[in-house]
Amino acid sequence: MKASKTTSFSMRLASLVRQIYPDIDADILSSKIVEAFWPEGTKPRKRGRLPGNNLWTEKDALLITYGNSILDGSHKPLDLLHDFLLRYMKGVVNGVHILPFFPFTSDDGFAVSDFRAVNPQLGDWADINRIGGAFHLMSDLVLNHVSSQGAWFNAYRQGQVPYDRFFFEASPDDDLSAVVRPRTTPLLQKIETVNGPRHVWCTFSHDQIDLDFRNPEVLLEFLRIIRLHVDNGVQIIRLDAVAFLWKEVGSPSIHLPQTHAIVQLMRMLCDYAAETIILLTETNVPKAENLSYFGNRNEAHAIYNFPLPPLILHAMMSGSARYLRRWQSGMPPAQLGCAYLNFTASHDGIGMRPAEGLLPPQEQAQMIQTVRDIGGLVSMRALPDGGEAPYELNTTFFEATSRTFKGEDDRHFDRFTCSQTIVMSLEGIPAFYIHSMLATSNDHGQVERRGMNRAINRHRWDYPSLQAQLADPETIHAKVLGALSARLRLRARQSAFHPNATQFTMSLDDRVFGVWRQSLDRFQSVFALHNVSDEVVDIPAASMNLIDDEDWVDILSGEKIDVFADAITLAPYQCRWITNKI
Repeated sequence: MKASKTTSFSMRLASLVRQIYPDIDADILSSKIVEAFWPEGTKPRKRGRLPGNNLWTEKDALLITYGNSILDGSHKPLDLLHDFLLRYMKGVVNGVHILPFFPFTSDDGFAVSDFRAVNPQLGDWADINRIGGAFHLMSDLVLNHVSSQGAWFNAYRQGQVPYDRFFFEASPDDDLSAVVRPRTTPLLQKIETVNGPRHVWCTFSHDQIDLDFRNPEVLLEFLRIIRLHVDNGVQIIRLDAVAFLWKEVGSPSIHLPQTHAIVQLMRMLCDYAAETIILLTETNVPKAENLSYFGNRNEAHAIYNFPLPPLILHAMMSGSARYLRRWQSGMPPAQLGCAYLNFTASHDGIGMRPAEGLLPPQEQAQMIQTVRDIGGLVSMRALPDGGEAPYELNTTFFEATSRTFKGEDDRHFDRFTCSQTIVMSLEGIPAFYIHSMLATSNDHGQVERRGMNRAINRHRWDYPSLQAQLADPETIHAKVLGALSARLRLRARQSAFHPNATQFTMSLDDRVFGVWRQSLDRFQSVFALHNVSDEVVDIPAASMNLIDDEDWVDILSGEKIDVFADAITLAPYQCRWITNKI
């Protein structure tokens, strides 16, 4: 029996290797893969983890932050982050995504120059270990590209083995018109090497040179890097820009079969690891393409729910949940062993590609104009025909909710809180950008100083000033952090909010977005209602299945619900979590 399990692992691994590298000896490369992921005498589990619902619970929630989102001019930023997490986030979230904390040259960490070191301006591995000891830790595997000024690319230019074959080259004469681009910069960059001029592939920028995974040495090196991260306390590996990993001249070079096979290979290794490792794919693309990274329960454990940010923002701006409800009604439950990562804001802008086909062009245009009206910015992407299209809205989500299509009003706090409560209510794991938790405004000064639109959403707080703001209960920062923290603590006690608990999207008044959640054991139900409008709305009690021999309570307000009442009333932007079990 033991031999058959080992054989099964070996056979599955070799099968995946053949899919990715058909011209390479699968058995030899499989052995190298095992050595890279399980070095120094360690070995895989006897059995791989089977897909199930036990990798996460309703208590799971994440904070997204840069390592230097909080500064004071004297302490290491990672020390300050650790203090902030323990002081303000303990019991509110149990996980933290620290955006790339490695040495880098541009793109706020995503042009990595050394994957094996912690940026000394932030701290060191001991600081990462300390945070990982108190919270579930997510790190970035920026596996599509590296810095043009890093050791790998310098070795490539010098013709040093194995780096001489680490980077993807193409010719300006190649037909690259079908390549899907997230940027408007030229795809190819001419550089000089000891072997003469070369044109290297740059999906994102000319400081971010794309790697060539056709060379298995690239894959092996990243498996060693995953092992390093896991050995330093990382539990969630975020596969950044993974959709662009495999390139082929003449193709769109996105979502290619080899890319999915590499994700499957990484998932298999994680499932056989002694440590619990969760793979999260970051694919800011339309719905069907995004869902494809679940595979057949054999790729990502979790995927970003990218349509949520633009759809929730549209609902809050328009006062109608029509498009949000329509999309959510058509979303499948995550497969067994999989989960959605739900969010409204991240270090990037609010992606507009996921809204394609979900929001009519005129609705998108109105959103874009409203964001511009509040001082936000818009970043564009290149189209195959040479044109451009909006790629993302650059603004903090807090600032984006400061006005509606009607204009400004005095309901900003309620509107923003409603938007974040929707994220807490949905099937999946909720994640919150630090600047949403802190109600940070747009930082135009950062944009001017750094010359990049995304800097508007990457404010760096002075820690003493932030603490003073949070100590004053009358500041918007203290009010928002207090309100969201209270709801997250309450959410963590509701089994109906397990990431895989049953979800049914309710057909209600367009001004109300509602979902029914039921715990895995069917013990608890929660009817989560969110009024996205500035109007009072009455919902017929008959539209909810409130069993009449049970007591129902709105746990957000403490109000008992009369199951025989004609209607349930929601004030402007009010949310209700109506449950039968407390």
